[in-house]
Amino acid sequence: MNQPLPKSDGPNLSAMARRQWLAQAGNGCGSLALAHLLTGSTSGLSFGAEPTATRQPHFAPKAKRVIYLFQSGGPSQLETFDYKPLLNDRFGEALPDSVRQGQRLTGMSANQSSLIMVGSKFGFQQHGAAQAWVSDLLPHTAKIVDDLCIVRSIYTEAINHDPAITFLQTGSQIAGRPSIGAWLNYGLGSDNENLPAFVVLITRGKTDQPLYSRLWGSGFLPSQHQGVQFRSGKDAVLYLNNPPGVSREQRRAALETLAQLQKEREVETHDPELSQRIAQYEMAFRMQASVPEATDLSGETEATFEMYGPDSRKPGTFAANCLLARRLAERGVKFIQLYHQGWDQHGGLPGGISTQCRETDQPSAALVADLKQRGLLEDTLVVWGGEFGRTSYSQGRPSPQNYGRDHHPRCFSMWFAGGGIKPATVVGRTCDFGYNIEDRPVHVHDLHATMLHLLGMDHERLTYRFQGRDFRLTDVHGHVIPEMLA
Repeated sequence: MNQPLPKSDGPNLSAMARRQWLAQAGNGCGSLALAHLLTGSTSGLSFGAEPTATRQPHFAPKAKRVIYLFQSGGPSQLETFDYKPLLNDRFGEALPDSVRQGQRLTGMSANQSSLIMVGSKFGFQQHGAAQAWVSDLLPHTAKIVDDLCIVRSIYTEAINHDPAITFLQTGSQIAGRPSIGAWLNYGLGSDNENLPAFVVLITRGKTDQPLYSRLWGSGFLPSQHQGVQFRSGKDAVLYLNNPPGVSREQRRAALETLAQLQKEREVETHDPELSQRIAQYEMAFRMQASVPEATDLSGETEATFEMYGPDSRKPGTFAANCLLARRLAERGVKFIQLYHQGWDQHGGLPGGISTQCRETDQPSAALVADLKQRGLLEDTLVVWGGEFGRTSYSQGRPSPQNYGRDHHPRCFSMWFAGGGIKPATVVGRTCDFGYNIEDRPVHVHDLHATMLHLLGMDHERLTYRFQGRDFRLTDVHGHVIPEMLA
């Protein structure tokens, strides 16, 4: 670091000499930074050089892995878990100003002459030890309600889909931050060196709000922490198989040559991304054998397929992805993210949500029951929910049988199971109009802090220094919700 300045023939240092000195000094700083990255960090986590190594949590975890069933589009809490009979009693009346309190509306309903309240056309029943209200649309979920913690008081500031989905997936409404799965991969490493620690499964053929790969990206974390999308069909991972005419032995030899070139280049550039890139090449080589085995459902029993429903035999359906998620959990995948689109029902909500529930209710409940019977639920955290809720008033002119609901970030419902979650529990309460939270608000940052806590991670200590600042999933916010913990 303390290198002498190059000598110059003139009174001023020549431009070339200055460049040489700056380059040498920069390399010295880079060497120190690389050594720091490979041996430790300011976060309190001590990370070794092996990028896929299992790392120690901050304290004893309750959960070892997460299966996140993301319902993209914003499921209506008023048709699923938040029963509001007052809305049926006062159908056709305008939402009182005292309830709305001047809160922001989207451009899709802000210009309506009135905000007409509409209740759910579907019935609700109380189930389980907690006597939780569950819609008749979800009969299978009702059967496992004693395994669930239903939170009815989630809220967010995001009122439109893209920032709201980005917020739930990355802890920020602005694109570019690491996804929650990437944070866990960075913080906890992998339990299976032959499979990615973070796998993404998207229901095939669904349309609605778009899903971007940045939602499972690594942001400013090293690229090897990003999610790997598994697809239905012959090749679960794109470009994983060898090209025609290239044998496995030839691919192995090529990787060894690439690794040697990488080491030589790293000496020159001190670029840690080179090591990450080679690690991903090595993972892809191992996945050529592990992925086909993990994604092959042919060995599952008839009883298992019946449990998950008839769609579980069809690759790429939500049901098949739930079954595959269980197989990945068994094989040590740390974070399994499912996306199911189609919940954005501004109009025709009764028909649309009936279809969505028919596609997701049985496999979601089957996943929880299947994990439980295999002894996996106690250390697997299962999360179900979307990016925001829906309004208690109708978007457009309603009828008792047909109506729509606009986006509503002020309150929505999610459920959680396993992994240290307190079962047979309902957390939070909304007002009788289903518009505002009356008890135990749970912000998105609180949700993330609680998830990390269950995995043995202190959300304030899981940090990564980028551009001179220590970043974390919860930014500078978030509190663990004790009512959700067993």
